[in-house]
Amino acid sequence: MASDTHILERPPEGANADWTVPQNWAAYSADEHGVWDTLFARQAKLLPGRASNAYLRGLDVLRLSKPGIPDFEELSDRLMTLTGWQVVAVPGLVPDAVFFDHMANRRFVAGNFIRRPDQLDYLQEPDVFHDVFGHVPMLADPVFADYLVAYGKGGQRALSLGGLKHLSRLYWYTVEFGLIAEPEGLRIYGSGIVSSAAESRFALDDPSPNRIGFDLKRVMRTEYRIDDFQQNYFVIPSFDELLRVTVETDFAPLYAEILAQPDIPIAAILPDDVVITRGTQAYARAKGGAAVLG
Repeated sequence: MASDTHILERPPEGANADWTVPQNWAAYSADEHGVWDTLFARQAKLLPGRASNAYLRGLDVLRLSKPGIPDFEELSDRLMTLTGWQVVAVPGLVPDAVFFDHMANRRFVAGNFIRRPDQLDYLQEPDVFHDVFGHVPMLADPVFADYLVAYGKGGQRALSLGGLKHLSRLYWYTVEFGLIAEPEGLRIYGSGIVSSAAESRFALDDPSPNRIGFDLKRVMRTEYRIDDFQQNYFVIPSFDELLRVTVETDFAPLYAEILAQPDIPIAAILPDDVVITRGTQAYARAKGGAAVLG
């Protein structure tokens, strides 16, 4: 099932109108299951004491430690009981409208391919390990599951309001690369971090990045890059607060306000930021420099 590219412009032959396809679990090779097991063992050893309590609970209750790539039907049965969500297979990245419709209706789209053994440490496009190991444990948490539904509905609205670029930043800095303040300290919950051995360490331990208190408008104005470690991480106080802010905000006037303001460069610190950790930016400078303000 491995392939070099899965970014498609239209549903492939055999796909449903909503872009879903059979996972075809029986077609995975022993080598592909082995890649999952290798990645799982590495992250399962690394994440205790780093990942949020909600993520670790989800990993346990969904029984993702079972060897091999999970069967989406079995996984969906467990999720439906917990939060009403299900996991559906897609052949690759899907159009925004399709993505939001699935999310608004508690269907999480997951790629049905897995990276090659020589791609263990980095894959630009999300595969089944990123999607399932990274995202699905959080879907077992009722509050976060409701947040993703609210995000999906907000995405549908953003398509007609010209706010998609800014709303995507909210997803990036929460669902993909979010941190949470727990009684024991900062913890990771974003899928891009928990599925990456290197960023699981970098996000919490490295002195380079800024760690900033979450502010909705601030996050939606902040640029990001997809091909390297983050230089800003935003820290939520709780999943309840993240859901509350998302549900109670009228995004239409917020988009209008943001569109009239400049984007905030990567790694910038603003005067009003609640700075939890001011980064040294040593990593960014060594890589060629990210903009640093303040």
